[in-house]
Amino acid sequence: MKNLKQILVGVAFLFGIHAIAQQTPATKQTGTITITGATAHIGNGTILENSTLVFENGKITAIGNQTTPAKGRIIDAKGKHVYPGFIAPAKPLGLVEVDAVRASNDDDEIGDFIPNIRSLIAYNAESKVVESMRPNGVLLGQIAPQGGRISGTSSIVQFDAWNWEDAAVKVDDGIHLHWPSTFRRGRWWQGEPRGFLPNKDYTKDVDEVTAFYNNSKAYGKSRTETKNEAFNAMKGLFDGSQKLYVYANGEKEIIDAVTSAKESGVKEVVLVGGYEAYKIIPFLKKYNISVLVQHTHSLPKKADDDYDLPYKLPKLLVDGGLLVALENSSTSNFQTRNLPFYAGQLVAQGMEKETALQLITGNTAKILGIDASYGTLEIGKSATLFISEGDALDMRTNVLTHAFIDGRELSLETHQTELWKRYMEKYSR
Repeated sequence: MKNLKQILVGVAFLFGIHAIAQQTPATKQTGTITITGATAHIGNGTILENSTLVFENGKITAIGNQTTPAKGRIIDAKGKHVYPGFIAPAKPLGLVEVDAVRASNDDDEIGDFIPNIRSLIAYNAESKVVESMRPNGVLLGQIAPQGGRISGTSSIVQFDAWNWEDAAVKVDDGIHLHWPSTFRRGRWWQGEPRGFLPNKDYTKDVDEVTAFYNNSKAYGKSRTETKNEAFNAMKGLFDGSQKLYVYANGEKEIIDAVTSAKESGVKEVVLVGGYEAYKIIPFLKKYNISVLVQHTHSLPKKADDDYDLPYKLPKLLVDGGLLVALENSSTSNFQTRNLPFYAGQLVAQGMEKETALQLITGNTAKILGIDASYGTLEIGKSATLFISEGDALDMRTNVLTHAFIDGRELSLETHQTELWKRYMEKYSR
């Protein structure tokens, strides 16, 4: 009887695992695939009508008009659109499964200055949240740690893998710093007024960051045998092999963050958030600062801001000549699947549609340093792309028929599509 119980428990466990398991990752591309007749959105601002796109061994080998020879398996995409895979930067995708369940959250570690914490090794390739990205064309992401002052080191992954080793596209690409704010929320439980109050410790907080920069740089030049993992993890910032992603929104905070980093010898700085970046565009251009600007579906932060500032902010920065990409600053990971529709919002603000597309494809790839392989549909680059029945920036028409990562054809089924089919059948009776 005991053995029978164990067998039944084991069978129930296996069925449970099957019920929650991800789609099996696609196998390596073996034959040539040609997509014909589609409108190709290259990702660099150009469009190719009635295109022919050929890829083999995971790489694009030809792209042109209908005179380009078709080979191998042919996908007729006439009347449809083909896009490079969308890229989601600066999010803890695969690190947080259910916000309200602490045991499923692995995006933060104890400590304020922990650049040596690597997000990649905690990445859950079988995350249901990650799985839900693919049907909207979001196929790559920068997995960023959260919390503390210096949260840790991010890596870039593709969203169809068994594990983090298979998923990795670029390992340990950058350090993520949450810059101190000049204001803080009032601690009403200690008798302080509600709302925002000046942060009296701002100068002290900035000095701590600057000291950490300087100590890390000095450690990299020293010959000490004492190992300091935190200082050692910062060396890539000073030799240019890694980028510093600074989260800051206020005008003063942005200026202080960039100035401090540059004066300390940090080679490349990327601004994340940048709510008031439009006020200091010449300053950002002077230091060649790229911006991962907050998503457009949000409310103004201040009472005297334009009511539509979040909607038009990316366009203001692009018009100012900055290299800009969109990031989803929403606290909920699952909202990242709406990334193409944040870009679509910019079209309503007067931005050209192909320019808006660049903010989630080519521009993002450049900022993350993966543009040699991803972000645009060009010969020699990865065949990470998808076919949509309509405009991918419009939630009404972005219906994917095919998707590929490095030439591997993905399943577009998720737990959400399964539930949708189940209940559509239920209510259609």
